[in-house]
Amino acid sequence: MSVIAVLMLPLLLLGISGLLFIYQEVSRLWSKSAVQNKVVVITDAISGLGKECARVFHTGGARLVLCGKNWERLEILYDALISVADPSKTFTPKLVLLDFSDISCVLDVAKEVLDCYGCVDILVNNASMKVKGPAHKISLELDRKIMDVNYFGPITLTKALLPNMISRRTGQIVLVNNIQGKFGIPFRTAYAASKHAALGFFDCLRAEVEEYDVVVSTVMPTFIRSYHTYLEQGNWEASIWKFFFRKLAYGVHPVEVAEEVMRTVRRKKQEVFMANPVPKAALYVRTFLPEFFFAVVACGVKEKLNVPEEG
Repeated sequence: MSVIAVLMLPLLLLGISGLLFIYQEVSRLWSKSAVQNKVVVITDAISGLGKECARVFHTGGARLVLCGKNWERLEILYDALISVADPSKTFTPKLVLLDFSDISCVLDVAKEVLDCYGCVDILVNNASMKVKGPAHKISLELDRKIMDVNYFGPITLTKALLPNMISRRTGQIVLVNNIQGKFGIPFRTAYAASKHAALGFFDCLRAEVEEYDVVVSTVMPTFIRSYHTYLEQGNWEASIWKFFFRKLAYGVHPVEVAEEVMRTVRRKKQEVFMANPVPKAALYVRTFLPEFFFAVVACGVKEKLNVPEEG
């Protein structure tokens, strides 16, 4: 009996591997069919995540409208996409200049976006601006700029494109947010505030537009790391604070987030939280044991008295 079991084990593993392969291929083809011929608008397409989203949607046969604040970098992305894609199965991307730090131009940009194909099926709100530093050292001017890029910009564009979706009774809006839309972390006051505001807006909007068959989705990674970010070495486990932030420091690669955005569109998910178990646990601790959570965070503030600012 044991000999038969030993012989069956490789066959069982081979069978499971085959089923997983078939599942992955079916999921890949399903993802492509979900966006084929759809008009997909991606903001900040020249960022790491924006480029990866452009790649997966372009490969899936979407009609892309790529928005960014630097025309030269948009053209580089355009060249990269058309150089590797099959022109018989993909559409030539449209390029639109968009800088959320200048809110006055967003309505004109929205009109330009609609003029590209006459409609929008999927809007991926990806633009984001970060800053780190003590609250009293961050100027109000910078606070406002962060709110413009992370909150007022995305909602202004969404409001301008939403009537088109409502009138057609179809569409999906995807907000790429952050864990800090759920709970704040010290020295990131303006960033966390903007992410809380954006999440609150799109949570409310989700219920408002459901009757029009418009889907609102939020994708929240801990943070999106750059392609060449490596973890620093050192005694990270010296405190609860350092252990927690070591777990946060892993972040999520842009490729992983882009693939999750595609899955979210395909499955019409309402909310996705991309994090390892520690940040997920922290969210529950913040909800059910707030005093303990605040105590841990306060310990971290005492250990990080000098925090450099970053743009």
